[in-house]
Amino acid sequence: MSKKNKISSSRFFNARITSTVSITMVLVLLGFTMMIILIGNGLSEMVKEKISFSVMLANDVTEHEIQKLKQNIETQPFVKSMRFIGKEEAKSLLIEDLGEDPEEFLGFNPAQDAFEIYLKSDYANSDSIAKINQLIKSQNNVQDLLYREDTIDLINNNISKVTTVLLVVALLLLFISFTLIRNTIRLGIYSKRFIINTMRLVGATGFFIRKPFIGSNIAAGIIAGIFADGIIFLVIRYFSREYAEMSSVITPLNLLAVFGVVIILGVLISVVATHFAVNRYLKMEVGDLYYV
Repeated sequence: MSKKNKISSSRFFNARITSTVSITMVLVLLGFTMMIILIGNGLSEMVKEKISFSVMLANDVTEHEIQKLKQNIETQPFVKSMRFIGKEEAKSLLIEDLGEDPEEFLGFNPAQDAFEIYLKSDYANSDSIAKINQLIKSQNNVQDLLYREDTIDLINNNISKVTTVLLVVALLLLFISFTLIRNTIRLGIYSKRFIINTMRLVGATGFFIRKPFIGSNIAAGIIAGIFADGIIFLVIRYFSREYAEMSSVITPLNLLAVFGVVIILGVLISVVATHFAVNRYLKMEVGDLYYV
């Protein structure tokens, strides 16, 4: 092989590596954005399922009535979990909050038997809780139901705002990614602009000219997607080890979805960007090719 051919092959190889690395970095950013959105959904569900309310029972309720009431509430579709808090346990919690025993100066234990109920995420909103309030208060031996409506509204509003911001960022990043990948691919095709023009002059169709460029960039998109998935996996694995809570939020299904979408985006963006890049030179006159 001549020295000139070696230099051309080296330049082509370097350009291909640069293009693949550029696409990989962009896909890593897109992959992390998608993962954050998915984790955000999981985290929002986790936060909502931390919301609880207290069902205060009547003072004269019997053990049998407590068990019967517990069974009735546990079968409701909105209940994630629940636990019984007896008067003595409730008094201990009051002592922790007040710093002294209220029974000493009141002469009696002011605490009541209660159920602490944790909701499923779908029911953690003001409208659902209002209906739950009516349903539970209709039960025998229930004196009151206590919850912080303002806290619930605040959590739901913040989750909604964060989700909207993430979606906007994802769309903006997708546009920027397409622009960066298109420019990277255009630089790779730039050196072949005269070959493209020659093929056009001898009667080759646009599809025939675009086909080898699209094929090679599909391969680059797949390779870049696989590399990007590998980087995403290693980063997530590291954070999962450092922060054990993330393991319950990042499911294998979420990971597979992100990995699949990253590869699909790598191929799709590469194909569309290559199509536009080749079309640019197909539409140029011979004289214009010297000035681009």
